[in-house]
Amino acid sequence: MKEANSVIKYIREVYKSNDFIPLHEPRFVGNEKRYLEETIDSTFVSSLGKYVDKFEGMMAQISETKKAVAVVNGTAGIQVALNLVGVQPGDEVLTQSLTFVATANAISYNNATPIFLDVDLDDMGLSPSALQNFLNTHAENREGHCFNKLTGKKIAACLPMHTFGFPAKIIEIVRICKEWNIPVVEDAAESLGSLYQNKSTGSFGDIGVFSFNGNKIVTSGGGGALVTNNDNFGINAKYLTTTAKRPHAYEYFHDQLGFNFRMPNLNAALACAQLENLDKFLNDKRELAEMYSEFFRSTSIKFRKELDDTRANYWLMAVELENRTSRDQFLKITNEAGVMTRPIWQLMYRLPMYKNCYRDKQENAEYLEERIVNIPSSVRLN
Repeated sequence: MKEANSVIKYIREVYKSNDFIPLHEPRFVGNEKRYLEETIDSTFVSSLGKYVDKFEGMMAQISETKKAVAVVNGTAGIQVALNLVGVQPGDEVLTQSLTFVATANAISYNNATPIFLDVDLDDMGLSPSALQNFLNTHAENREGHCFNKLTGKKIAACLPMHTFGFPAKIIEIVRICKEWNIPVVEDAAESLGSLYQNKSTGSFGDIGVFSFNGNKIVTSGGGGALVTNNDNFGINAKYLTTTAKRPHAYEYFHDQLGFNFRMPNLNAALACAQLENLDKFLNDKRELAEMYSEFFRSTSIKFRKELDDTRANYWLMAVELENRTSRDQFLKITNEAGVMTRPIWQLMYRLPMYKNCYRDKQENAEYLEERIVNIPSSVRLN
């Protein structure tokens, strides 16, 4: 594929490097070392410490929600969020098959079953029309809950994901789910800083969950955060993720099955320093997205841009190739040249543990699976 070589050349010019160029690496340009040293000196390196509290406050402010709860990673956050909205063993959860495996795994950790619905081509997120079609055909409201007429199981939640930081049509998704008495948990793992109609992703559903893994736009090494405007969910999230221990000066008493999903103060210190530079990172990524958009305009490769009424964080830049053959050639040439590119995920129902789950036609998801590739997207600040 001839165009791959011009892409390689351009990316090397953008990053001013002839060495290996990763897909997305963190940038530490602020108070990271100072906050970490302070945490070590304090000896509060585990789940207690001022930076956990500070991180939660910063995340509530950034996400425009009442409460944020720090957790060990985004996957754990989704697992707990589903538990909080009422997902129980044997229930079903509506989600998308075009997603990272953690989305589906978090459903399974609650001993529930994912139902895989199609995505929209434009934002690669859960399709409101696919959601509505499934519910109109297969669902019924009974006793204040939604049930699947085919299986008899409760449809206990909907779990849309904001793919690569491009906001899904979350207002429409929430509206549909409200009509069917289905709670919404937003998988906002990839969308920190993204906006839909000038409102933060993660703030539309009952609970939103962000990730701070090492490859995210802001990292705590490993970590996540639940955010919510529901006071009870916020209180219970903190309680459940800290082993459900009743407060007491010295006694240990746990009154329900909790989770040891606490974010250590060390990780929170790193996250706080990173969040202080979030706006700078977002601005740099938007500049990079404009540069890529201009470059790819003269090629046969389509650069994926944010939709109207949205502001994407451009966590991972995405391009669309003409077909599967072109995609595979592009991946081979770029990676062999030391410029890291990656295909979008294999659809969840192709994985052995989810092959028997219900899915709709998946026309859009399969189209995107064959064509979408991520290209180097790191912030360029030094």
